[in-house]
Amino acid sequence: MARQKVIEGAAAGGGKQPPSDRPLGHFNPDDERFDDELRPQKLSEVVGQKKVVDRLKIVLDATLKRKEPLSHILFDGPPGLGKTTLAMTLAKEMGTECQITSGPALQAPKDLLSYLTNASYGSVLFIDEIHRLPPAVEEFIYPVMEDFRVDIVLGEGMNARTINMKLKPFTVIGATTRSGMLTAPLRDRFVHREHLDFYDETELTEIVRRNARKLRTEIDEDAALLVANRSRGTPRKANNLLRWTRDFATVREPSGIITKPITERALEMLEVDAVGLESQDRRYLSTLVTVFSGGPAGLSAIGHTMNVPPDTLEDEVEPFLLRLGFIQRTPRGRTITAAGLSHLGLKPPPATTEQGELF
Repeated sequence: MARQKVIEGAAAGGGKQPPSDRPLGHFNPDDERFDDELRPQKLSEVVGQKKVVDRLKIVLDATLKRKEPLSHILFDGPPGLGKTTLAMTLAKEMGTECQITSGPALQAPKDLLSYLTNASYGSVLFIDEIHRLPPAVEEFIYPVMEDFRVDIVLGEGMNARTINMKLKPFTVIGATTRSGMLTAPLRDRFVHREHLDFYDETELTEIVRRNARKLRTEIDEDAALLVANRSRGTPRKANNLLRWTRDFATVREPSGIITKPITERALEMLEVDAVGLESQDRRYLSTLVTVFSGGPAGLSAIGHTMNVPPDTLEDEVEPFLLRLGFIQRTPRGRTITAAGLSHLGLKPPPATTEQGELF
């Protein structure tokens, strides 16, 4: 089981210095910020989530004044909105290390012990997908979060005895995409709980502009706006599209500059349409129309027809279609809406049918 540590704290001057300006065609494999350091390094550099960041600044400043560890924090929200970024940024602002793991990686209490014994005073333990912690690990972490104590049972039956091992106070930061799956005892042990929401067009455009500079790529305003519009309100998606358009411009544009026409061609090749739908999203809608007459249809039936696992459709495809209002979940199954039909270039059926009442 791998453990990642981030030790580029504020006390150490924020890590290595950014590279000096170089020609765009120059590549140095030892340049630590060439392609990877797109994450903000300080809270002041975070774009979006303004209310969340403002509250975190208050907590951080108060903690630094008192010279004590941060209270435990829980971030929840859809994937790609910056939960890991905020956790790592807080650790850097505190000038301490950050250990990173995930719920599925902690299958037994012993898997957590190495993280706990290596935690220094005021350090951060970031647990991604914390809702997937097994019950035994979850119960094991309760005294850790409350009293910074580990209870280790030695032996079995009548000969069993418990050893209490004290830990240095540190901070647990949890991240979850499904806060409803957290048990109440675990949720209540987090002093601060913050929900991250989707980003608007202006925030995403600023993220694209900033990260293009970090990648030492020139992008014009219209191209940045186009990438932002098709990013589903998610910075991670915006960064992925930016990398793709940068690669496309490097190959297809002699100047290497990302312009709007280049971006349009790049996204067309990637099969990302005007609202951010990808080929599998459109295939889902087409299947619902052509095979199931617009629905209602069960998720398993749609998945078997598309030869795609139903879990994949529910977790990766349906959330964005629901946000756009292209489909509905009803007690009888999934149905396509008038907006979804319009996006496919189809007209809704007459409102005289039972299904037509949905439109």
